[in-house]
Amino acid sequence: MSCSEVRTLLPAHLDGELDLSREVEIEEHLRTCGDCARAHQAQLALRSALKSEDLYFRAPADLAQRIRTAAQPAQPKASRSSRRMPGWVGGAAAAAAVVALAVWVSPMLWRPSRTDRIAQDVVSAHIRSLMPGHLTDVPSSENHTVKPWFAGKLDFSPPIADLSAQGFPLVGGRLDYVGERPVAALVYRKGEHLINVFVWPSGPAPESALTAAARQGYNLLSWTRGNTTFWAISDVNAAELRQFAGLMQARP
Repeated sequence: MSCSEVRTLLPAHLDGELDLSREVEIEEHLRTCGDCARAHQAQLALRSALKSEDLYFRAPADLAQRIRTAAQPAQPKASRSSRRMPGWVGGAAAAAAVVALAVWVSPMLWRPSRTDRIAQDVVSAHIRSLMPGHLTDVPSSENHTVKPWFAGKLDFSPPIADLSAQGFPLVGGRLDYVGERPVAALVYRKGEHLINVFVWPSGPAPESALTAAARQGYNLLSWTRGNTTFWAISDVNAAELRQFAGLMQARP
C-alpha cells in the first residue's frame, strides 16, 4: 500500500470503517513509514483536541421549560373566530416545539463518558493485537526481559508480575495507544486464551477496587493501584479474569 493510499484512508481507519484486510495493511505500513506514522499521530492529536470539554455546550437545565413556556400561544381576549379554533391547535404547536428542542439539544447532551471511551479503546486494541504479527513487540516469558524493553519508550516503568506458577504465564509486551496516550500492553495466557493488560500512570489518585464490564463478547476489569491504572481484557470467563486481576493486585 502506497503512502498516498494510506493518507487517503487514515480518516476511515481512525473511525474503524475499513474492513479487516485494509486495517492490517495500514497498520503494517504505519509500522515502517515514519512520515505516515507522524500523519497518523497528528490526526489522533486533532481528534483529541476536538473532544475537549471546551468545545461542548451543555444546555441550561431550565432551557426546555423556557422553550415550552415561550411556545405556548398567548391568551388574549378570544374573538368569536378564535373561540371556534379547535383546542388541539395550541397543543400541537407546543408539542412541535418540544420535538424540535429534543432534536436540537439531544446530540449535545449525549456523549460517552471518559470511562466508556477508554473501554472502547481497550476492546479495539485487544482485537487489533489478535491480528497476525500484532500481539507483542518483545515476545518473552521473562519479566526481566520485558520490563527493560520499555525503558526509553515510555515515560514510566510498568509493573510486571510473574504469574506462571499460578497458571497465567507471561507472553510478552508491546506499545499501544489507549485513552489518548501511549501505554504499556502486557500479554498473559490462560490455557488457549490471551489476556491483555494495559498499564499507564494515573497520577495521584486513590486506589480503586475492581470494576467489571463486558464489551463485544470480552470481559474487562479495571483498577487503580500505586498511582497506576490497569485495564485487563480477555475472552476467559469472568471468574478467571477476576482471579488473574487479584493476583496482579497482590504483587508488590
